[in-house]
Amino acid sequence: MLNKFGVLWDMDGVLVDTAEFHFLSWEKTLGEMGIPFERGKFQALFGRNNHDTLASLLQRPPEAELLQTVNERKETLFRALIHGQAQPLPGVRAWLERLRRLGALQAVASSAPQENIDLLVDELGLRPYFAALCAGHRLPGKPDPALFLLTASVLGLPPRRCLVVEDSLAGIEAAHRAGMKCLAVASTNPVGALGQADLVLERLDQMGVEEALGKLGVDAG
Repeated sequence: MLNKFGVLWDMDGVLVDTAEFHFLSWEKTLGEMGIPFERGKFQALFGRNNHDTLASLLQRPPEAELLQTVNERKETLFRALIHGQAQPLPGVRAWLERLRRLGALQAVASSAPQENIDLLVDELGLRPYFAALCAGHRLPGKPDPALFLLTASVLGLPPRRCLVVEDSLAGIEAAHRAGMKCLAVASTNPVGALGQADLVLERLDQMGVEEALGKLGVDAG
């Protein structure tokens, strides 16, 4: 049994493929404000919170009023676009179920607002697998480790007893800065770009849970 070991799941691009819905909602929101937004820029910023995305686009920290306006418009659009369309990525359900049987404490640790996490977890029927759903949209954005450290604290685990499942470069760095190992899934970045992770898979169904944990040095006995 995994004795008091945590698995912290990023949501967008790890549990569910949300990239196109995020791009379309960002494109429309920023277009209404006269701010150009290209797909290449979106790909480079995917996984960061809205504050950091806006700061990068504007090349300055966004004013509080602007950030609130963009947050409300963009996230409302996102939830409307993805409602009824979300599907878990390959291997997700099998991994969640196997980890639960092994005794792992699992949590969502996402930069998304709580409303997005609740919507997607419930639409996918995944809530029973998670001991916590942690939103990082009001915390310092990845690669800052704040979200992962908060999630470990909520689970009552030290960081060294947690594994992060991520898809972004910022997320991998955040996991390591938190003192956690990181499994990266190449859903939004090519395998070759994710080399800083402790293990990289093209898809979760590429490898069984026990084999992956063994490669990561996690005792599942």
